[in-house]
Amino acid sequence: MRAKYVLSEVAVGLWRNISMTIAMIITMAVSLSMLGAGLLLYFQVQSMEDYYRSQVEIIIYLNKDIADDDEAKVQLEQELQSDPMVQTVEFKTKDEAWIHFQELFRDTPDLVESVDPERLPASFEVSLHDMENDADAFIAKYQDFGDEVVERIMNQRDALEEVFALMGGVQNLALMVALVQGIAALLLVANTIQVAAYSKRREVSIMKLVGASNWFVQAPFVLEAVFAGLIGAILAFLALVAGKAFLVDGTFKSLFDIMTEMSWTRIWLMLPILAGIASVISAITGWVTLRFQVKV
Repeated sequence: MRAKYVLSEVAVGLWRNISMTIAMIITMAVSLSMLGAGLLLYFQVQSMEDYYRSQVEIIIYLNKDIADDDEAKVQLEQELQSDPMVQTVEFKTKDEAWIHFQELFRDTPDLVESVDPERLPASFEVSLHDMENDADAFIAKYQDFGDEVVERIMNQRDALEEVFALMGGVQNLALMVALVQGIAALLLVANTIQVAAYSKRREVSIMKLVGASNWFVQAPFVLEAVFAGLIGAILAFLALVAGKAFLVDGTFKSLFDIMTEMSWTRIWLMLPILAGIASVISAITGWVTLRFQVKV
């Protein structure tokens, strides 16, 4: 009987303050969407970093005047193949470098036409057993071959660090926006509960006079906030699903060649996470508001 009464009071409270309820649901949905997008971006950046760190190589660009059968080039290749730090080594000729350059910049034909194929050097693409710890020692070792053999050595990890630093900044910005939206949602939840409690102050006073417990009096208000939070979480989840289907896998897919595949499993995981966060935050906010701000 008590449960039935509490649930009926929740329904009445939500309907009585329908405009505030809708505003609370929309605010929760927006803030949770931003939070979910921030969490997805965080996990995506982490998976991209793990993937690309496992794929990075050290590229040894040879002097453009050195021939493929040059003794110094052959000696360098033999030393690379016998080096205990090296996992794999692959030689790329000038012609292969030109073909790769054309494929990489196929969308900018003017740039391709302006580059002389002879200026693209041959190179060795080297992957190490322990890229994290051996890269600096490896680069220092093979720089000793001199400019007449080795033009320069590039560690791809250095370029990727700048990319991930930029992504990390975007990630932090998304989380900050979500935090601001979350604070706004909490304030709106607290305000909605205060309005609801004030509109039912006479009923609450009567219930207290007849011996109703604080929990029994506060439960309908807290459940109103939780219900609104759950609806907001569902709407936020649907927004993430739409973003994945129509943006990540649709309109913007060709713009994110660097991005690894975002699995649907990660998207589905957001539903219980957002629902749990919305329920807990709404319940705590409702209880604190009633406990310290509304005298019931």
